[in-house]
Amino acid sequence: MKFLLVVLAVACVAVVAATHLCYLFTWLLGKVGRFACHYRPFLLSMFALLGALLAAFLYGHYVGPYDVHTRQVDLRFRSIPSAFDGYRIVHISDLHLAGWIGHEDKLADAVGQINRLRPDLICFTGDLVSAGYEEFHTTLPVLRRLKAPDGVVAVFGNHDYSYYRRDFTDEQRERHVEELIRMERSELRWHLLLNQSHIVRRGADSIAVIGSENQSCGVHHVIQKGNLPLAMQGTDGMFRILLTHDPTHWRDSVLHRTDIPLTLSGHTHAMQFSMFGWTPASLIYRESAGHYQEEGQQLYVNVGLGSVVPLRIGAYPEITLLTLHQQ
Repeated sequence: MKFLLVVLAVACVAVVAATHLCYLFTWLLGKVGRFACHYRPFLLSMFALLGALLAAFLYGHYVGPYDVHTRQVDLRFRSIPSAFDGYRIVHISDLHLAGWIGHEDKLADAVGQINRLRPDLICFTGDLVSAGYEEFHTTLPVLRRLKAPDGVVAVFGNHDYSYYRRDFTDEQRERHVEELIRMERSELRWHLLLNQSHIVRRGADSIAVIGSENQSCGVHHVIQKGNLPLAMQGTDGMFRILLTHDPTHWRDSVLHRTDIPLTLSGHTHAMQFSMFGWTPASLIYRESAGHYQEEGQQLYVNVGLGSVVPLRIGAYPEITLLTLHQQ
C-alpha cells in the first residue's frame, strides 16, 4: 500500500507540474502573440485531472482487484478427438494468494463463478503464491472447493519458486518449494506437472495435458527450468495442450518447433492496466493478453485472477472458459 501511495503522490505531482508548464508556455506565447492567457482554465483542468486520477486509484485499489470477469472463447482444431468436441476448460492463472488474505470471501465468489461454469477440466498456469506457502493458511479451504470431473491441472510460475524472498538461503528456498509442491498435490489434490504430462481419457479417445516448469525466454528470464522434450514424453500422436507460465516460451520453443496445437499461459497480468484494448504489457510481450494463433497453433494468455500489487484498472481479473471444437 505504501508503494501505491508513493506512486499516486508522484503522479499527482506530475499532473500539477505539467499543468503549470503548459500554462507557462501558453503565457509566454501570449506575450509574443499579444493575446491574453488566463490561469483559471488551467487550474480547473488540473483539479479535474487530479480528481480523475484519484477516482481511478480508488477504483483500481478497492474494486479492480476483485471485479472478476469471465471470458468465453471457442477454439477450433482439426486434430482434436471426436470425444472431446465441446470439451470445456476453465483457464485461470496468477492467483498470488497473498492478495486474497483478508478477502477470502471474494476468492470464494471467484471459485463459485468457476464451478458454475461446469468445466470438464480446470487448468492453472502458475504463480499460486507471491512469496511462500504461508499464503495458503486462510485460502486453502476456499481453493479446495474448485470442482471439475477431470480435476485441476497446474504448473509452477516464477513466483512459486520463492525466488523473490531475498532473505532466504538456497536451502530455505528449496524447503519452501518442496512444501508448496506437497500442498498442491496432497492438500489441494491438484495434478501439479513439473515437466510432466497428464492424460485425460474419454472412452477410447484421449488428450495429453503437458506441464512445463517456468521457462522465461523474454526480458524476464531469471527462471528457466522448463524441459519441454521431457514433459512431452509418452504423448506422441495425442492432441496436446501445453501449460507454461510465461508466454514467451511459446514463440521461443513451441511455435513452428512442435506440433502442440494449444498452449495456455499467464504471467503478464496485462501489467494490471488496460485502456481501449491497449496494455503497457504489449511493449514488453509480443503475446501479452488474450488469444493468438499462427499457422494452426494457438496460444491463450490469461491476464490473471490475482494481483501482484492491489491495483487493477481495466485489466480485470480473468476466468476464461475455453470450449474445444472440431474444425
